[in-house]
Amino acid sequence: MKQHDEHEHQHDQHDHSNQTAPEFWEDFYRSGKAQWSGNPNPLVVQEAEHLAPGTALDLGCGQGDDAIWLALRGWDVTAVDVADAALERARGREAAAQVGHPITWQQHDLAHTFPSGSFDLVAAAYLHSPVELPRSEILRRAAAAVAPGGTLLIVGHAGFPPGSGHDHMEMPTTEEVLADLELDVTTTWRVDTSTVVTWTAEREGKPLTRDDNILRLTRRL
Repeated sequence: MKQHDEHEHQHDQHDHSNQTAPEFWEDFYRSGKAQWSGNPNPLVVQEAEHLAPGTALDLGCGQGDDAIWLALRGWDVTAVDVADAALERARGREAAAQVGHPITWQQHDLAHTFPSGSFDLVAAAYLHSPVELPRSEILRRAAAAVAPGGTLLIVGHAGFPPGSGHDHMEMPTTEEVLADLELDVTTTWRVDTSTVVTWTAEREGKPLTRDDNILRLTRRL
């Protein structure tokens, strides 16, 4: 599901209102429209590289770049996407990367099903969708899946670049995401990062400046 690195792919602007999320993302990956770099999300790397490896859950893993990066660092990773086609690509990338610690790939429509268990890291990077997706509800379930002492990491677009086909969409701020999570940040949770990052990436060989939101929390209890 992951809309990973917007600079590398420009979604078409057709009306997808009649498609479900599984239908849209299956078509997206089957059509060959997904053209990611093969590198992990730099903001995920920035926020997670200092964490001690444990169990990790990658929600909306797409082609698996973040999951593979985590596994190569010693994490026991469960990676989830709504599209079987995305998971097929991810398994192929895992084999090519010669990951010594196998990744558990699971297909879930997160609007209806969610992986079982608790995890030391739950990450959701660019969990956005042009078709209906109950993002707030999914992120609340993500928070509930964080083990005591674990980390919840949410990376999202602060806005889409002009010409992306989605620049009319309003993205929630980190404050709005935190409010939607309905967490007790006084005793149960600690906010470690809540910021907007402006960074320059590349699309079609040209530099592109964009803003992304980062929210990272630690579960105390």
